[in-house]
Amino acid sequence: MLAGTNIHIALPAMNEADFITKTLGCIQKQTIGGFHTWVCVNQPEEYYKNPEKIHICENNQKTLSLLENYPLDNLQIIDKSSPGKGWEKGKIGVGMARKTIMDLISQIAKPNDIIVSIDADTVFNKNYLSAIIQQFNEHPDALALANPYYHPLTCNEEIDRAMLRYEIYMRYYALNMRFSGTPFCFSPLGSAMSARISAYKKINGLTPKKSGEDFYFLQKMVKAGKVLMYNSEIVYPGTRLSDRVFFGTGPAMIKGINDGWEAYPLFNPEFFNQVKETISLFPVLFNHSAKTPMDEFLETQFCDSDTFGPLRKNHKNIDRFIKACHEKIDGLRILQFLKIQQNKVSWSDEVNLQTFINNYFPENHITKELKRLDFSTLEVDSLNKIRNFLFETELKIQKENATKR
Repeated sequence: MLAGTNIHIALPAMNEADFITKTLGCIQKQTIGGFHTWVCVNQPEEYYKNPEKIHICENNQKTLSLLENYPLDNLQIIDKSSPGKGWEKGKIGVGMARKTIMDLISQIAKPNDIIVSIDADTVFNKNYLSAIIQQFNEHPDALALANPYYHPLTCNEEIDRAMLRYEIYMRYYALNMRFSGTPFCFSPLGSAMSARISAYKKINGLTPKKSGEDFYFLQKMVKAGKVLMYNSEIVYPGTRLSDRVFFGTGPAMIKGINDGWEAYPLFNPEFFNQVKETISLFPVLFNHSAKTPMDEFLETQFCDSDTFGPLRKNHKNIDRFIKACHEKIDGLRILQFLKIQQNKVSWSDEVNLQTFINNYFPENHITKELKRLDFSTLEVDSLNKIRNFLFETELKIQKENATKR
C-alpha cells in the first residue's frame, strides 16, 4: 500500500436491513485496517406519505439503528432517510446516494486515496481490499477498477434461471466488446468498482442517474485514462429480484421472469464484427475518408455525413486521433448501434450465443449444452456451466491483459 493511502468504502443502502449485515461482516473481516466505511441510508422524503412505500422508511430506520452501535472502526453514517432528511423530489435513486457518499469522501480524502463502491447485499472475501490496493500499486497510472464479479446461486430455480440468463447476457456482451477492439468493454456494476480520488475529481465526479450511474461513471473513466478490469479477488453481488432501480440485475431478472428478455438480447455476432471493422479503420481514417459499416448510423446520430472529418482536422497525431474516435464512438453509441441493427435480423439468442462460442472457442467444453441450448427449458445446472465457461474465459483474458504494461 502506498504510504499515506487510505481506502474509503462507499455503501448506499435502501431497504437493506435484511441483507446489510452480511456485507458489514465481510468488511469487518478484511485483512487490512485503517480504512473508512461510509453508509448512506436513503429514500425519497415522499415515501413517508405513500402507504405502499412506508415499509421502506421503516426498514431504513432498522438499518440506522443497526449502524448506530455497529462494531466497525471509522464508520460514517449519512442519514438521508429519517423524517425531514429524505431525498427531495428529483434527487432520488442509488446514483444520488453514490454521488453523495463519493462527493463527501472526495472533500476530505487525499488524491491517492481510493474509493471502493459496493452494495448492501454484496459479499467478498477477507483479502478484497488488500487485492484492490495491490492492483492500484502495480498500475500507478490506473484511474479506476471494474472488478470481476460472480452472482451466487440461490437454490431457487426461478431466480437462478433468471440470474444466469442475465449474467450470460452481460458476459457475452463484454467479451464481444473486447474482441471488437473498443476500450469500453467493462461490465458496469456499482457493487464492484473502485477509483482514485484524483480520478474522481478529474472526471468531475459521478453523475447521479436514477440507474445506470455505474455505466456512465466507468465510461467517463475510460475516456479519462486507464481502467483496470482484473483483480485476484471476486465480488459476489446479491442474487435477488429487485425493483429499487430501473436497470441492473434485479430489474432484469423481473423482466425476464415476465418474458421480457427482448430488452437484454444477445446481439448478432455480425454486428460486433461491424463495430470491429469500423474500429480497425481508424488508422486509415486518420489519412483520408473511407466507408465503414457504421456510417449510416453515425450520420444519423451526429447529423453529419462526415463523422471523422472534424476529428481528422483537430487531431494531427494519429494516436490522439484514434483516441478521439473511441471517445466519439463510445460504449453508449455502440450499444445504440447494436440495438438498431438487431431489429433488422431474426436470429435467436441461442443461435447468436452458439455462433459466438463456436467461432471464438471451437475447443470449448460445453458442446453438449450448446447443442440443446434453449433458455426456456435448459436445466439450471447446464445454464450454470455456460455461465461458468464465459466467466472463466473472461477472467483469463482480463488477467492476460492486466500483465501487459
